[in-house]
Amino acid sequence: MEEISKLEKKLNINFKDKNLLRMAFIHRSYLNEHPEERLGQNERLEFLGDSVLGMVVSKHLFIEYPNQPEGDLTNFRSSLVNAKMLSKAAVNLHLGNYLYLSKGEEATGGRNRQYIMANTFEALIGAIFLDQGLEAAEAFIKKFILPNLKEILEKNLYKDFKSQLQEKAQEKYGVTPTYKVIEERGPDHAKTFKTAVFIEQKKIAEGDGNSKQEAEQKTAKVALENWPTLS
Repeated sequence: MEEISKLEKKLNINFKDKNLLRMAFIHRSYLNEHPEERLGQNERLEFLGDSVLGMVVSKHLFIEYPNQPEGDLTNFRSSLVNAKMLSKAAVNLHLGNYLYLSKGEEATGGRNRQYIMANTFEALIGAIFLDQGLEAAEAFIKKFILPNLKEILEKNLYKDFKSQLQEKAQEKYGVTPTYKVIEERGPDHAKTFKTAVFIEQKKIAEGDGNSKQEAEQKTAKVALENWPTLS
């Protein structure tokens, strides 16, 4: 595990409260094996960072796209701040190198797990916001998240699989697909979910993911891939 000071140099941010930065990288599994740790886990910082991220991205979209309707702006934002995009940014910054994990989480690849990377990225935003203020947090988000918007718009990635499936189902059948969790596996800190999607009472696809949202997206993707045979 690398020293957290290396990250400060990489980000060009000198934290006033070093413990705040360290806390952003303490996964809850670590505390189970280190009850002596005085700092808490990073989930509260993640909660804060999520709100700051949403506000900064929303402000940017509101200003830059004055003629886009609310629905499109919501989809743009969702595409920018989803777990896949945040974990990609976290991997580019090598945030996994600074994580405090339990031995079990470490052994099962926790440093590369998408949802852990995404949550850590949000926790880091929360720490920057508390220690350096909104302007610094906004600069961080503009540097590492907002540049992805160009690709999202060029490739229509903001039309996620669930949205695409909903459009097809409403056009073909006049109904909205429904999703249901049909299986949960693993411990609380590393759960996987299996979901199914239904059109009326008919199950048309299943998919797995590390969160309910990810599982639903994968389920919708499978449904879209099989759509010719379904319709």
